[in-house]
Amino acid sequence: MSEKKQFDDFYRKNNDDLIVGVDEVGRGCLAGPLFVCALILNPNYDNPEIDDSKKISKKKREKLKDEILSNCIEYSISIVTPEQIDSANIYLATLSAMKDAIKKLTVSYKEVLVDYMPVDGTIPITHGDAKSLSIGAASIVAKVLRDEFMNELSEKYPNYNFSKNVGYGTKDHLGALEKFGPIEGVHRYSYKPIKDILFKKITLF
Repeated sequence: MSEKKQFDDFYRKNNDDLIVGVDEVGRGCLAGPLFVCALILNPNYDNPEIDDSKKISKKKREKLKDEILSNCIEYSISIVTPEQIDSANIYLATLSAMKDAIKKLTVSYKEVLVDYMPVDGTIPITHGDAKSLSIGAASIVAKVLRDEFMNELSEKYPNYNFSKNVGYGTKDHLGALEKFGPIEGVHRYSYKPIKDILFKKITLF
C-alpha cells in the first residue's frame, strides 16, 4: 500500500468510507482559466505513481488521468474565467470554485481533503497533492483537462504558444505579451505583469 493511500485511509472510519480530494490548477498563470477538480476514488484503488501533477511528465499524466477516471466513483470540475479572477481576486475565486466543485458531487462522502485552501467543512492539507492519493489524483485530472483547454486556445492564438507555456509567465509568453499585448477574456488583467504591460503601452501615447 502506498503512503498516499495510507494517508487517505487515516481519515476513513470504515474501509469503504468515501474521501473527496480537491485541488486546483492554473492559479499562478497569466492567461487562461483556473480549473478545480473534486474527485472521489474507489476506496480500494491505489497507485504509487500518483503524485503532485507538476512532478509528473505530460505523457504520464495523461495515462494516469484515464486510469484515475476509470477508478473514480464521481468527479466534478469547476472552471473560473480570467474575468471572474479579475473581478473577485484569485484567492476568493479559487475558494468559490472549490466550494462549487464539492457542491456538484452527488454521492455521500466521509471527509473532504483540500490542497492547502481552508474551505469550510473540509480538511486543508499543506502540500496535499504530494501527500494524499485523492488530492494527487484530483491535481492530475485538473492539470490534464486544463492543458487540453490551453491547447485549444493555442490553436486560436498561435502567437502566444499556449500549448507550451499553458498560460504561465515564461520568457516566450512575456515576449508575446510585449509584442502583441494581452487578449481580452484570455489574460488576467489584474495580474502585475499584465498591468505593467498595459501601463507601459498607455504611457507610450
